[in-house]
Amino acid sequence: MATLPNPLPSLATSGLQLPPGSLVDTTIDGTWHEPLLWYTDGPVTSGAWNQLRTAGRPLGLLPVLIDGGRRDQWPDDWDLIPEDMSYPGDHDVEEVLAKYWADCAPEELDAAHAAWPGLAPAVAETDSALAPDAEAAELAALFTGPEGFFPTLRAALVPARRSADIPAAIGWSGPLNYENDTAKLSAVLRSWEDRYGIRVLMLGFDTLTVSVGRPPTTMDEARALAAEHFAFCPDNINQSPPYDLDDYAEKSILDQTTWSFWWD
Repeated sequence: MATLPNPLPSLATSGLQLPPGSLVDTTIDGTWHEPLLWYTDGPVTSGAWNQLRTAGRPLGLLPVLIDGGRRDQWPDDWDLIPEDMSYPGDHDVEEVLAKYWADCAPEELDAAHAAWPGLAPAVAETDSALAPDAEAAELAALFTGPEGFFPTLRAALVPARRSADIPAAIGWSGPLNYENDTAKLSAVLRSWEDRYGIRVLMLGFDTLTVSVGRPPTTMDEARALAAEHFAFCPDNINQSPPYDLDDYAEKSILDQTTWSFWWD
């Protein structure tokens, strides 16, 4: 994968004031030639994501929250596969999603949804909406800290050009049973950054949560996007009753400021 110069090897001398943490260079095939990410040794305070964003961005480092899940699995145990990653910018998002759709939809959805419907339209910016980074910071603050929704979350810094690239930049293998080149999913995330103001907010062993700065606000918009979500992560629909795109669009996309994905 094409990357910017990696600032992690010189993190100790960068001048950043960071909480105790560790560099990760452990992959499924052994030790990688450079660190893939840095993450905290313990849970973080509610302002940590925003603090890390402010500190890390000038160095080319972007923040993401880290979820150990019920199995207490942290990035050292995530079976990272950076060697298998291509570059997100080399993939056409329409081609990626259309192929995923063709592979899954005819068998797993009813005949009415057999044809790939194409990309959903972008949601326009409004004066009342928070900027995407501000939306992500606000949600991260709600998620983290002793009173947060997920008080055990840790936080990481990743060398990446943009938030959408974070999964590919670390060689994340969460969708391995579905797609082993996560850069293709990062290509979709890039498109969602542009159309909906998403930020990659939280990663777990096989889970991904994004903040959404401009979510669909009508059912027509949400239905159109539901097809993309299905192509991106079929398990969100076909393993969650009632296995219906319209129901998913209403409950999980319409006016929702977070989207969460899980791959079996």
